[in-house]
Amino acid sequence: MTEPTTTEPTSTTVPTILFVCVHNAGRSQMAAGYAQAFGGDRVEVRSAGSEPKDEINPVAIQAMAEDGIDIASNQPKVLTTEQVRDSDAVITMGCGDACPVFPGKRYEDWELTDPAGKGIEDVRPIRDEIRQRVQVLLASLLPTAA
Repeated sequence: MTEPTTTEPTSTTVPTILFVCVHNAGRSQMAAGYAQAFGGDRVEVRSAGSEPKDEINPVAIQAMAEDGIDIASNQPKVLTTEQVRDSDAVITMGCGDACPVFPGKRYEDWELTDPAGKGIEDVRPIRDEIRQRVQVLLASLLPTAA
């Protein structure tokens, strides 16, 4: 005799993080890659740009691949008001006033060098700083494992 299976609801709603930069081709894509890799199903991760490029920066893809994270299939997306409204934390990286502001949201502006046009040697330190900032962000948003 088989026992009926039940689907238990998740204990809490997972936080949604939106990473925003101008082109959504480098910094925000790297941050989203780390947040997804480190947060797994405990977070919902989005990224967007105020003026998105046609493709992800190939040097950003290379830098992330060196750290075991594949962002090659990601596509830059345009920032929408709905994405900001529906996110719990909005992390901007140089988009300035292009980001709409809603009361009650967590906003952080990360001052990071734009990797556009830079070689891998210059992008690695940017990647490493993004990794560290994402780890701090996730630690503040997610309950620690029991």
